[in-house]
Formats: sequence, C-alpha cells, structure tokens
Amino acid sequence: MIKGKFITLEGGEGSGKSTCIKYIKAWLESQNIEYIITREPGGTPLAEEIRNMILSHREEKIHDETELLLMFAARTQHIKEKIKPAIDAGKWVISDRFVDSSYVYQGAARGGDLKKIDQLAEWVLQGCKPDKTLLFDVPVDIGLSRVEKRAQSDRLDDEPVVFHQMVRDAFLAREKTSNHYCLIDASQPIENVNLAVKQELEKLKGLS
Repeated sequence: MIKGKFITLEGGEGSGKSTCIKYIKAWLESQNIEYIITREPGGTPLAEEIRNMILSHREEKIHDETELLLMFAARTQHIKEKIKPAIDAGKWVISDRFVDSSYVYQGAARGGDLKKIDQLAEWVLQGCKPDKTLLFDVPVDIGLSRVEKRAQSDRLDDEPVVFHQMVRDAFLAREKTSNHYCLIDASQPIENVNLAVKQELEKLKGLS
C-alpha cells in the first residue's frame, strides 16, 4: 500500500490555520482522498487531556521545561496512536501544528535549549516528519486582532506582544533553512490564501 502524505500547518496566533483547514478538507474530498484532520497538542483522548493541562489558565506557574516535556508527551501519543497508523493506511494526515511549534514556542520564544529539543525530537519522531509544512504568516498586530475576536483565549494567546513577535521571527527563520516549508502570506484575501494552498496540495498529489 502507498503511504499517505503528512502535511502540517504552522504559524503564530491568529494566522488563519483553522480557517484554511476547512478549505483543505473540501479539496481532499473533491479529490476522493482519504484523510484525517488533527492537531497539536492533542489529537487523541490522552493527548487532548495533556493539551488542556498546557493551555489552561492556572495560578501555578508552568515551568518552561514542564511545558516542553508535556508537548512531547502528547506528541508521542499522537504519533503512535493516530498519525503513523493513518499514514501507513494510505491516508493523508493534516495536522494543525507539529514539532516545528516546539522549536519556535518552547525553543526560540521561551529561550529553551535547542539541542535538548533536537534530542527529544529524534527520540519521539523516529523519522515521522512532514512531507510539507504550510507556514501561514501574518504581522503580529493582525494576528492578535483576530485572536481578540475569539470567544475564549488560552494561556499562549495571552502572552505579551514581544513573545508573539519572537514566535513570528522564529518561524520565518526556520522557513529559510527548511526545504519542506511553504511560506504563505496569510494577510491576503482568503481566496488568495486558498489558491496558494491548492497549488501546494496539487504538487503533493502530482497534479502539477
């Protein structure tokens, strides 16, 4: 059986990933491609419990190392229980965030040790890497203005502006050194964003 494709969506808060997933879902269905939509942290019942631990507001301080280890604990469960079985079954996997977010949020923005993240990634991923990462980029002020319109915000949404700027800068830096990235200007009208996404999906399917 031909293995499925693994596509991850990355970007700062309010970059429009969730909106674009709706378009990707419609495109996959139009092509009769079997797929699953998932997210990080989360994706399985246990990983979703860990997600709640990471993102919920709480009085107790969550140490940066705790956040990093929780992310990789959830990711381990996600890969073994959901991502890898789906890919092996020939399905396309679309994940809202993956390991790049750990390098950016827990690494660059938190000032974490990138070598330790490398070690965790090698141990947990075991070769499970995206075929394509779509990076949705918007200026921080635009992204945060979108976040303000949400019914609820989480702990990461409420980080200071300087944190979100470091997140954006780190994603753009990774895009310059990674050949699996596709940079998408997510401040454009949604029709233009969808067209850029469609072109990348067609390349993966071999239609262009």
